[in-house]
This record gives sequence, C-alpha cells and structure tokens, in this order.
Amino acid sequence: MQLGNLERSVMEALWEHPDGMFAHDLAADLPSKPAITTVLTVLMRLSRKGMVSRERIGRAHLYKSIADKDAFVAEAMRAALDEAGDLEAAVQRFVVGVTPEVAAALREALGERDGSAP
Repeated sequence: MQLGNLERSVMEALWEHPDGMFAHDLAADLPSKPAITTVLTVLMRLSRKGMVSRERIGRAHLYKSIADKDAFVAEAMRAALDEAGDLEAAVQRFVVGVTPEVAAALREALGERDGSAP
C-alpha cells in the first residue's frame, strides 16, 4: 500500500509513539506543521485503510498504528512482487542491488522458512 507524503509522516510519528497520539500532538510533531483539520482528514483516511485505530478519550481520540513499521514494509514488498509481470525477473533485479546485510537477512529468513536454519 502506497502512502502520500503526509500519510507517511503521520505513520512515522505513530510508529515512534506506540502508545498512540492525539491529533493535536501529531500536528505539532510533524515537520510541515499542517492544520489540525488536515491531520484529522489524514487520520480518517489511514483508519479507512486499516492502518490506524482510534479510541475515544474524553472529547478527543487517541490514534495508534495497527501494525508496526516492519509489518508495513513487508506488506509493501509483497504487494510490489504481486504486481510484477515476471516475478523471477523482478526478484533477480532486486537481489542484484541488495547490500550484504540484506542478503544475509534474506538467507536467514528463507532458511528459517525451509527449516534449515539453526
């Protein structure tokens, strides 16, 4: 799932505050200092996308990320591969440019999946 710039900034802030944030705190925390109404619109959009939950506390809502950043990145990677016309070619092109650290993480994850990792 792709996110716009402001959606991404909001999610980054929520990932940094796993206990949640109120919209006014989010607006103040964002570098672009958007209006509270803009932040509320983005939060509602993210809620409809299933990325953010909200809990009423007094007269305000506390917003929390439903999944952590790693889960979001993994889903984005799966979605990108699902869109590839030639899966094997896409994976080959991807692995050509990975760092040794990413290659090691891929080997470890695949080994755990296949049951061959320690």
